[in-house]
Amino acid sequence: MAFLFHFSPTIFSILFLMITSCIASNDQSPKPYVVYMGSPLNSSGDSAEIEELLHIRILSSIIPSEESERISVRHSYHHAYRGFCALLTKQEATLLSGHEEVVSVFPDPILELHTTRSWDFLGATVGSYYSTYNHSSSSNYDVIIGVIDTGIWPESPGFDDQHIGEVPSRWKGVCMEGVDFHKSNCNRKLIGARFYNIDDQDSDITEIPKSAKIPSRPPNGTPRDKVGHGTHTASIAAGAFVPNATYHGLASGIARGGSPFARIATYKACSEGYCQGSAILKAIDDAIKDGVDIISISVGKSFVFQTDFKDDPIAIGAFHAAERGVGVVCSGGNEGPDSYTVTNSAPWILTVAASTIDRNFQVNVVLGNNVSLKGTGISFYTIGRSKTYPLAFGENIPFHPSLTFQARNCMPGSLDAKRVAGKIVVCMNDGWSVSREIKKLVLQDGNAKGLILIDEKEKSSPFDSGNFPFAEFGKLAGAQILQYINSSRNPLATIFPVNEIRRFKPAPVVADFSSRGPASLTENILKPDITAPGVGILSAMIPNTDDKKSSLFGITSGTSMACPHVSGAMAFIKSIHPTWSFSMIKSAIMTTATISNNARKPLSNTSNLHASPHEIGAGELNPIKALNPGLVFETTMNDYYNFLCYYGYNEKELRLIVSNKKNFICPTNTRTTYKKELISHINYPSISIEKLEQNRILRVKRVATNVGNSPNATYTSSIFGPPGLIVRVSPSKIAFVKGIKKASFEVSFDGNKASKGYNFGVITWFDGSHDKVHMVFAVNVE
Repeated sequence: MAFLFHFSPTIFSILFLMITSCIASNDQSPKPYVVYMGSPLNSSGDSAEIEELLHIRILSSIIPSEESERISVRHSYHHAYRGFCALLTKQEATLLSGHEEVVSVFPDPILELHTTRSWDFLGATVGSYYSTYNHSSSSNYDVIIGVIDTGIWPESPGFDDQHIGEVPSRWKGVCMEGVDFHKSNCNRKLIGARFYNIDDQDSDITEIPKSAKIPSRPPNGTPRDKVGHGTHTASIAAGAFVPNATYHGLASGIARGGSPFARIATYKACSEGYCQGSAILKAIDDAIKDGVDIISISVGKSFVFQTDFKDDPIAIGAFHAAERGVGVVCSGGNEGPDSYTVTNSAPWILTVAASTIDRNFQVNVVLGNNVSLKGTGISFYTIGRSKTYPLAFGENIPFHPSLTFQARNCMPGSLDAKRVAGKIVVCMNDGWSVSREIKKLVLQDGNAKGLILIDEKEKSSPFDSGNFPFAEFGKLAGAQILQYINSSRNPLATIFPVNEIRRFKPAPVVADFSSRGPASLTENILKPDITAPGVGILSAMIPNTDDKKSSLFGITSGTSMACPHVSGAMAFIKSIHPTWSFSMIKSAIMTTATISNNARKPLSNTSNLHASPHEIGAGELNPIKALNPGLVFETTMNDYYNFLCYYGYNEKELRLIVSNKKNFICPTNTRTTYKKELISHINYPSISIEKLEQNRILRVKRVATNVGNSPNATYTSSIFGPPGLIVRVSPSKIAFVKGIKKASFEVSFDGNKASKGYNFGVITWFDGSHDKVHMVFAVNVE
């Protein structure tokens, strides 16, 4: 008989008290801290040896001599930015934060890991993608994507280098070897591989104090992916063409990345389930030094633990990447559908939300009364006819009467294993946060024959249950199932294998899990920026070495999958427009985004409501349209420096952070009352206003750059806004002539008659030939 673990509330309380008391007692015990010291002293970066010696000296000044073994650095940052990671007590961290060369000191954070049909769905079909644009003529410009993730499985066919030229001479990276990874695993496609351990050190440090301890690298380090997440994201971004790709017969087609001829460099800074902030910071520094063009990071903090930008490893690294001309694309998080959950929201990051594509994985369930219901899920549990089994509701078979609610949700330890065995069990998803995977494992442990999940929020992401029968339903179908169970003496059910439904409508739909704006750190920047496919995405996966029938591909969901779609699209655009800056490409992607679905209706969410910019940003990614946007809104480093001023950083911090303009001075003609309001004025491709009082009119300036084929062009504006919010554009027309590529305009917002709360709309510019240039806005009227 299966044994299901049971934890009483009393035990949970005792464990909580033990944990909290342990944390309190160890408040002054050493733990990893990141010390951020701003920009390097010179534009080419500082010497690794000199910087590490400086870090050792700083540590020696605050760590007691009797604890000299702690005078060592775990990671040293010295190329695009300065700093290090070391073991410190809270008191030592506080002392260091006052050091004249230190911007911030913060605990080393733990971050979370946040494709056949998807690229066709975005409009980038094989024909239009490569025949419309003579890619061979631009292939001399080799775009390099740095993927910071869980590593890579180099044998995947998506990383084959058969049809790609020699490695660019500007590449300065390395292919690190490990116990199961050799230099021969790198090739002309996978051109670089690094991995990071807690005690990772620069091997060329030769002169250090005798008191310092430099740990050796653990012998089991490797760039090889043991999780699958990094392999999956890398192949979505830049995987080579792989014909006949499939996941056990599903989603068959040609697998490829967004930029199949781009190079990949992998930076393994994450392991199973988590990533260390200090390692990510090191990986970004290395990637910039190695020569990547774009950095793709499908990782982030939970919105619950968001901190200031100068205490966020990804925000720090991405800022200095922007200074060096390297674009950083990040996932927005998987904590939707609530508001204020989006992460990676710094304006110099391109933040990506997730949406569905026009493919659905349907599972039919037939009840004993011959009622057939259509659910969702992915399972490969039988070859041949499906069988009928007794049907039970978890709430009716608890381990103990006091656990009825827990049993309703099939929580561990809540079900009677004897009554679970041999049945298909119906579980709800309306209680404590217990994943679908956990519910499945609970039932498998009890020898159940299948799982029917009822989720009133109707999750958009299909769950892959492997060989265990599974089907998921929403509120209406769930009510039918429960009514049947309650009205039948001998309820029965059959779960059939999955069917793939293509050309599914409506699509795209914002994924239920996709984190939403506004951004909690500043609502004056609209986040997320863009939406891309992130539900049921087929891409490369690490094989299961214990299963001879293991697939080389997998189907997964998350903003982790949406992020590399945008990274790949950016690489594709960069290969056609090599002189465009990261922010120009970002603007092109945002202002040409699709705002309607394949049913020719506005994009929606899983509640069938119109999706707002806080859910989809500017809209759905459209790589082909982004190649010819007509106008772009380029956000310069000066805009980002002004952002830091308006956000409230002091002169000392700015002096250390800003590298290109050490003499930079914050604008002085600003009223303190409305200082953060000025963030809305930086030249961003969207507009967000955190607070517009009804008795005020707020004006926002933007500068457009003509990147169209004709130097002579006139654009006329149109406004689509909510009733009551008065929006005016001045001038309503902007003209470009030869030699003048930039034009300014002002947008005024009058909320006197507007509804309170957020008001959304869009300003469009049209020259008669290009597709319309869209600039979305979000204005919170109080």
